[in-house]
Amino acid sequence: MTDETETPRPDTVDLAAELEASGVREVLDELDRELIGLAPVKQRIRETAALLLVDKARRDLGLQVETPTLHMSFTGNPGTGKTTVARMMAGLLHRLGYVRKGHLVSVTRDDLVGQYIGHTAPKTKEVLKKAMGGVLFIDEAYYLYKPDNERDYGQEAIEILLQVMENNRDDLVVIMAGYADRMDRFFSANPGFRSRIAHHIDFPDYSDGELLHIAETMLEAQNYRLDEGARQAMVEYVALRRSQPHFANARSIRNALDRARLRQANRLFNEAKGPIDAAALSTITEPDIRTSRVFRGGLDVDRLNRKEAAE
Repeated sequence: MTDETETPRPDTVDLAAELEASGVREVLDELDRELIGLAPVKQRIRETAALLLVDKARRDLGLQVETPTLHMSFTGNPGTGKTTVARMMAGLLHRLGYVRKGHLVSVTRDDLVGQYIGHTAPKTKEVLKKAMGGVLFIDEAYYLYKPDNERDYGQEAIEILLQVMENNRDDLVVIMAGYADRMDRFFSANPGFRSRIAHHIDFPDYSDGELLHIAETMLEAQNYRLDEGARQAMVEYVALRRSQPHFANARSIRNALDRARLRQANRLFNEAKGPIDAAALSTITEPDIRTSRVFRGGLDVDRLNRKEAAE
């Protein structure tokens, strides 16, 4: 008869080795590489990673571990990286074994709330089914709650979400996002969410210098560059655009660069009298930026603002 003995638990754990083995460092490096600024946000993500690594070490040593609540609230203005951070968080949680799949399902009110009786529950449950094993990101979550409309079905979606957030917190992380003041009112009106969300992370607006860095990084990823005149024009553009309503941070910068590329292409097409080299095709010049209506004072920014706010 063969004696079977249980493998003894280790006496110590090497946290540095665990960090490398988990692949979490890759996610944290990606966070620093892809996101400019956002120092307080990055710090909170590192703290979350540290908590989960320590919990894993405690389990390995046979210590009592309670599954932490990782539902989150991301607050901040549009274009500050909330969706990108949610995607990275999903990957981090998967690498640490907190969720099975590590995918991100991003939704708004329209994906959860039906338009007639009996429509909301199936929609909400289908979304939750898709999100299980990963992260559910609910953008502008406060639109779920419309107390002034007695025929609104958002409350039904809220009740289903609250139940799943409590009962499935070991296999689903819910991240709710939106403007800080509106999220505060939403949580005040729905205390069940506040009690289930342990992590509230505020995303600050980017500085002018960070927005310029973002612009150059976006262009570099597409093999474009700003010449010196265009770079100075972009500095001025950022300051002017920021002073207008509904400025959407990196989103506004991305839209501005798309329009600059359009103007560059049109300029090259109209000026071309022969072969064009790669340098010309890759360079954004000062007129490509300064032709923007933002520099013309009485510009039609209302349409621009509505477009960026909706994206």
